[in-house]
Amino acid sequence: MTTDSPLFDVLVIGGGVNGTGIAMDAAGRGLRVMLCEMNDLASATSSNSSKLVHGGLRYLEHYEFGLVRKALIERELLLNSAPHIMWPLRFRLPHRPHLRPAWMIRVGLFLYDHLARRERLPGSCAIRFGPDGPLQPHITRGFEYSDGWVDDARLVVLCAQAAFDRGAEIKTRTRCIQARRKAGLWHLTLQNTVTGERQQCRSRALVNAAGPWASALFADTLAMPSPKQLRLVKGSHILVPRLHDEPAAYILQSQDNRIVFVLPYQQRFSLIGTTDVDYEGDPAKVAIDDAEVAYLCNLVNGYFKQHTSPAEVVWRYSGVRPLIDNAEGEAQQASRDYSFELDAPEGEPPLLSVFGGKLTTYRLLANDATTTLCRFFAEAGPAWTHTAVLPGGNFSTQARLAEALRSHYPWLPDALLQRFVRSYGTLCHRFLQGCEQLEDMGEAFGDQLYQKEVDYLIAHEWAGTADDILWRRTKLGLELNDEARERLQRYLQAPDTRPPTS
Repeated sequence: MTTDSPLFDVLVIGGGVNGTGIAMDAAGRGLRVMLCEMNDLASATSSNSSKLVHGGLRYLEHYEFGLVRKALIERELLLNSAPHIMWPLRFRLPHRPHLRPAWMIRVGLFLYDHLARRERLPGSCAIRFGPDGPLQPHITRGFEYSDGWVDDARLVVLCAQAAFDRGAEIKTRTRCIQARRKAGLWHLTLQNTVTGERQQCRSRALVNAAGPWASALFADTLAMPSPKQLRLVKGSHILVPRLHDEPAAYILQSQDNRIVFVLPYQQRFSLIGTTDVDYEGDPAKVAIDDAEVAYLCNLVNGYFKQHTSPAEVVWRYSGVRPLIDNAEGEAQQASRDYSFELDAPEGEPPLLSVFGGKLTTYRLLANDATTTLCRFFAEAGPAWTHTAVLPGGNFSTQARLAEALRSHYPWLPDALLQRFVRSYGTLCHRFLQGCEQLEDMGEAFGDQLYQKEVDYLIAHEWAGTADDILWRRTKLGLELNDEARERLQRYLQAPDTRPPTS
């Protein structure tokens, strides 16, 4: 490797929420950053979550008061940082006295309300369920509390955009195949996973934020033993036609002490999950099995009047949670907290590895990780993300933004407008500006996706395939028919029609 190869202050391996969060934070402190991701952004764990910004009510049962408090503090910060992709959500917990006594739930909710300051979310309360509600008649009492919803994959993309806006280089479909210390620097070989092309670069510090692959990266790329092993836990979800018309989510207790959420999703569906099953094997090949589908359906059918079945599942997905391995207890009891391992021999460039973590605490994790790295960079600026607004989030409320968009683009169908508000916030002006009618949006891929939006996703959000667009940048994979998908795929494969990328 020559001295002509690019030199970075920090190179981050992993394009999930932790990796992009660290890249954003470090770039905002004035460091020169590169992030490489072997697939698409948010292509693994970070797009296969329960899509919640929450403190983790059930973690109180395992006495993880510190983790819950951290998550509750972050919940408030995150809801303020991205009002387009995050919003408050009320949860209803039907009381089943044979599973958990009412006093235990009341104590847990009291702690949940008071472990951290609440500024925008109402507290918990006891409620009664009437005969006209969605639950079965014998369930008459319960509790209600607040948490938040997040579009997980878009959160990752927005962090990557924020990093890019501050000078970071974002390389998707790029695997780090070798990293070695030499002459006080990391010397790295990166390979494009589509073309096979290789490039060399150097970095003053290296971050291992590879998620489920964090331990394996040591043997595969770094040629050194991993300081920690991860406990891989599979969490699976199913999507079914909407089970009720209420705006609230439900949190259901199971006989085996697991908790399952029933969440309103994309107007027409209910998202049900998650399971907690220990997993061995390649995280890229994780998949929900029939037993998990049956488990989720049976649990829901024990609570709701409207039953569902495996035959009604319209979408299913699984993610692998990389949890800190303490080799004890059931999978659902494993801690969702995070830890770092800093390897920095005297005179050698540092390696910071991230183990564990959860979506809600990604900003705090990134802040702590970047602060740790900044010991090696005297020129680095101060912490800043606690007041940061993610790209597109510079507006007061979704209702006011929708009103402004109607004024600017009166021709925009309401369903499209609402999707743009909840996906892009003010960023949608980038592809709507100059359009005076729907036809100006270019080629239509079905009635909900247009060329202008696709071009924007390619040029500014690192989208390269139909799946990138239909499942991670949007959720239109649930809406578009086969003909529309094929038309989109043809467009993406025609290089002359595609705009240059960021």
